Formats: sequence, C-alpha cells, structure tokens
Amino acid sequence: MPYVTVKMLEGRTEDQKRALVEKVTAAVSATTGAPPEKVTVFIEDLKKSNYGVNGKLQSDV
Repeated sequence: MPYVTVKMLEGRTEDQKRALVEKVTAAVSATTGAPPEKVTVFIEDLKKSNYGVNGKLQSDV
C-alpha cells in the first residue's frame, strides 16, 4: 500500500491537483505493481511565507 506525499508551494488549482493525483497514482501503480485503489497521495500546500530558498522567503520573491 504505497503512500506518496507531494509538498509544493500554495497556488495550484483543484484541477491541477486532480491531474497530479491521477498521474502520480498511475506512475506509482505502474512502477510498483500496486493496484491504483491502494495508492494514497497526500498533497501538502506550503505557504510561501513558510518556505525559503537561497536565503529568501518565497513570499518576498
């Protein structure tokens, strides 16, 4: 029973998240042989103010 967590900056639409879950599920199923109904995908939206790259908050970029 594979579990996948995707962490990304906030701002994606529900349609984008649906497509991501579909494609991640298909890829994990094809790669591991697990049936799609056993693949669980968690999406964690990160606030830009809680994420920094190269010494700068993403909310400041």
